[in-house]
Amino acid sequence: MFVQAGISTKWANNSQHFILEYFDIIHNSPSHIYHSALPLYPSTSWLHECYSTELLQEVKVVKGLPVEWGTYSHAVSFSFVPQVLAYWNNKIAIGLQSHHHNIIILDATMGNQISVLSSHTNWVRSLIFSPDGAFLVSGGDDKTIKLWDVQTGGVVMTFYGHTSSVTSVSISPDNATIVSGSWDGIICIWGIQSGECYQIIKSHNHKVTTVCFSPAHPQHFVSASEDGTVRHWDLHGHQIKPTHGGHYIIFSPNGTYSVSCEGTVVTVQISASGKLMAKFHSPAADFNYCCFSPNEQFVAGAAGGTIYIWDIASPDPHLVRTIVHSGFINSLTFSSSDIFSSSLVSASNDKTVKFWQSGTNWSTDPVITSPTPGSAPIESVSVQADDGIAISSDSAGVVKKWDLSTGLCKASFVSPAKGKRDIQLIDGRLIIVWYDWKIGAPGKVHIWDVEKEEIIWMLGQSWSRALDLKISGDGSKVFLLNHQSIQAWNISTGEYIGEVKFKGQQPQGLTVYGSRVWLSYLAPITYAYSDSDPLGWDFGISGCSPIPLSNTPPDRPHFNLVDGAAQNCVGSSWIEDTATKQPVFYLPKRFTENSKVSCWDKQYLVIGHNSGEVLILDFSHIYPK
Repeated sequence: MFVQAGISTKWANNSQHFILEYFDIIHNSPSHIYHSALPLYPSTSWLHECYSTELLQEVKVVKGLPVEWGTYSHAVSFSFVPQVLAYWNNKIAIGLQSHHHNIIILDATMGNQISVLSSHTNWVRSLIFSPDGAFLVSGGDDKTIKLWDVQTGGVVMTFYGHTSSVTSVSISPDNATIVSGSWDGIICIWGIQSGECYQIIKSHNHKVTTVCFSPAHPQHFVSASEDGTVRHWDLHGHQIKPTHGGHYIIFSPNGTYSVSCEGTVVTVQISASGKLMAKFHSPAADFNYCCFSPNEQFVAGAAGGTIYIWDIASPDPHLVRTIVHSGFINSLTFSSSDIFSSSLVSASNDKTVKFWQSGTNWSTDPVITSPTPGSAPIESVSVQADDGIAISSDSAGVVKKWDLSTGLCKASFVSPAKGKRDIQLIDGRLIIVWYDWKIGAPGKVHIWDVEKEEIIWMLGQSWSRALDLKISGDGSKVFLLNHQSIQAWNISTGEYIGEVKFKGQQPQGLTVYGSRVWLSYLAPITYAYSDSDPLGWDFGISGCSPIPLSNTPPDRPHFNLVDGAAQNCVGSSWIEDTATKQPVFYLPKRFTENSKVSCWDKQYLVIGHNSGEVLILDFSHIYPK
């Protein structure tokens, strides 16, 4: 039915994105597939359209919902370094640098282990599935080539003849022939039916790095070597094309194109004519691996710890994406299936295999993490739910008012604010406070009326850099956090309210509820403190010094961001109900990485990002007023 409706590819790609993006939540809390996953799906996705009715009673993304899919990844970690990959349909074969010398077969969707193939007596260096996926061919440091039955996991045949490590293997499109290359500089051609090597080619004068059959010509293959040459052969061992440069080469799935690596250069050619299509360069490391997408639109190349993805189908072939591993990339492959044409898998010295999934265009990224041209990091956000607006301010001084019901920008202007700042609508007036400090000069708190475009007050005088600056929830006070103290002023009168000094580790910011203030820390506090060293104070009692409070804010809003999503989060985060301690909503990494500031107003969550984008979530269906 799906195929007849023409949506099988949509279903497969949406499902693949779903699993990669929400792998942890599916594993740990399946009910949040509805509560958290579907509401954040791109507005044009097939899944979002199918479940639109069910989403009416869930969290609403007012602003920041991506229109299209971006690029997401899921990592599978190993105890040993993954050396080589092969991808067919929904299976991935991995050769590990382990003392077991096993080949691991994973489910390409979930990354779960399906089987283990054991027979090699040293590291496996090359893997390739047969075109029909029924067989797997491997070559390794034990100088052997093995043909495996994928379904049973058994060895069908072992081929002996090389005198050094087998570095590359390839199987012909008709499953009749295997070609192998070795560090001994020799190429062997093997008949699968007979199990015999019927042709030996001694032409390269250094280690053979690659052998690859042409999908368009089953009787032809290419070889590349550390001698810097690429050679084209027939199965009789005759060289059929002139020698050219390169140390790695591979054909596109239909054999239309070939791509070769030579140092920091990747060259794409039309296979039949040898006509040059494009040349791409790495700014630093040499390329060691390349592969084609199944639809032959994209070429991916690995250089050091970076993956480069180019669009070669464009009239002007160009780089569309770079992806970074934390270690050297040993192997790289696209899915062999047109249904999963945007799936890419990489193996790295960081002991991970990463599954990458993109939309139809690898250049597309979620709006939240993709910087808008001319944008600047968001420095502050605030919510005035009663007025139906959220306010953001970026590092360039651009202030925007957002409609909480539509997510549209109602007004935008440039403020004179510099440094730390906060913005709030107070008695119908938009007020900006900021702290202007320069080395060698005292800093002051500025209070500015936006409508009148005038400074109301310039308060205090401090020689310290501001760590945080906050307006109280009722708009009556402004709090300034320095390295060892908190100071407060009355916004209406400019009157100085008082100061408290604290000891120990430098805090990251302030948590303000009404006239009560607590120090907040990005990491767990590492110094010992007792009730005599308070972390919170009440500045609201007239005529009195600030009164120490319990170290835990007793009157918290409905929600709490868990795992640091509010401040430069590097991973995914849960939003937790602080009364029940139950998770309410899950924010995946793409919505929290590079987040800079956030603000709750019990019903709304607003998060500002380094990209200059603002995310607004409406929780009214979960916690109505």
